[in-house]
Amino acid sequence: MIVIGDGLVPQIERHASKYCYNKLTQSVLTTAFSIMREKAAKDEDNEWLLTCNAKLWDDIQLYLSSWLANFKPVGTYLWSKGENGYVDLGATYQSYQFGGNIITFKVDRALTREYGNDKGYGILIDLTADKVEGKPAVALYTLKGGDYIVNQLEGVGRLNGVSSGSVASPVAASKLIASGLKRRSL
Repeated sequence: MIVIGDGLVPQIERHASKYCYNKLTQSVLTTAFSIMREKAAKDEDNEWLLTCNAKLWDDIQLYLSSWLANFKPVGTYLWSKGENGYVDLGATYQSYQFGGNIITFKVDRALTREYGNDKGYGILIDLTADKVEGKPAVALYTLKGGDYIVNQLEGVGRLNGVSSGSVASPVAASKLIASGLKRRSL
């Protein structure tokens, strides 16, 4: 996927399955993960990333806490005694295994800002690399030599705030825009 135009999230929304929930339950998670499995190249050994806003992150944390409480596993998952004798209670759940697939949860403040904190919103992405051709699951591309670009948007007053001349914005401010791609393998 090449992120151009309106950005990554709108491109994902145009092509992705959408699933709404009122309350996060086992059935909701199972349905979402089953839809992902149907689209995956194989049924097991997939790595998925659920990037979500703060509301969905909180819903996941509360649901998984109640799930552990209902199944009553070993208590050290939920509490431990600190050096000072006080009890530390709770846990942060960062991943979930379902049907041989691993789902990692990551809260993203940008999704919280854009989609609010009153309704859960998340994007479930298959990060399983192509093991035959070695292609990454998500790749970013840039023009040759365009790995790091710095631009200046001049407003009224230009760069120093008091000069006359041609400007790109009617706002009395200037903006430095740096865009780049850090290369690294997944």
